[in-house]
Amino acid sequence: MPSPRSYRYRVVDVFTTQPLEGNPLAVFPEASGLDDVTMQKIAREMNLSETVFVVPATRASFSAGVRIFTPTRELPFAGHPTVGTSFVLLDEGTVPAGTKQFVLEEKVGPVPVRVETGERPLIWLTTPPISYGRTYDRLRCAQALGIAAHDLLDITPQWLSAGNPTVFIALRDRRAVDDAWLDSHGVSIIKGADAAPICVFVFTPAPEGAYARMFAPEYGVPEDPATGSSTGPLAAFMIRHRLVSGAAGTRFVSEQGTKMGRRSILYVELHGEGGADGIDVGGYVTPIAEGTLKL
Repeated sequence: MPSPRSYRYRVVDVFTTQPLEGNPLAVFPEASGLDDVTMQKIAREMNLSETVFVVPATRASFSAGVRIFTPTRELPFAGHPTVGTSFVLLDEGTVPAGTKQFVLEEKVGPVPVRVETGERPLIWLTTPPISYGRTYDRLRCAQALGIAAHDLLDITPQWLSAGNPTVFIALRDRRAVDDAWLDSHGVSIIKGADAAPICVFVFTPAPEGAYARMFAPEYGVPEDPATGSSTGPLAAFMIRHRLVSGAAGTRFVSEQGTKMGRRSILYVELHGEGGADGIDVGGYVTPIAEGTLKL
């Protein structure tokens, strides 16, 4: 009988400086040899919002290839896996210490990463191109979320995507955000006959930026503590509806995960007017655990 093969992994909490807050992530820094089916099974076993497998990149200009899996499916792009994996690659020396900019190869394409040095690194990703889709009925959204229609701002919910299709729903205050809940039945109320899976992002404007929650039951994630892939589109949606300044150089934060006890802080920076030259999303990373998986 062949000996089991060992795969080392790291667990980090992303978008936080506090252990056991933020969004936990498992990263397998040396995942060569694992096939797609096994990666999906491992992600289901880890049972975190996402699990990352680092593989060789297809081009020398990329620092690494990154495969991202939820417990039920692979994603073309995700924010906290990008930031968390970048931290692990820097921490392990795969990306040389002191590197300020590098590029990861994800299914969505190349994702630029930059590192803002300090007492601890603040790691930024550049949001992939954002697309705008259909709008949704406010009353159906309120029904699906289990809140009153007057808890929604007078802004039409809309689908945006930078790799992960997300419906953005603006609410009146933090109480409404905390009262909201969404399960698979609620998603079907919002989507109607649409077959493609979606994430649902509820938020309210706040003095520092936004206070938010994100639900993705179709991805095997009842609620996500921090969603970097949706935060760039959140910025675009807020700018479009004048909920935040679109001036070049604007920085603000999105607080997410607080209701579920995993407070996350996601930093946003606009390059160019309205983010025309890019919307960066950044955060801190806190290492938590290391382990070995034997197959």
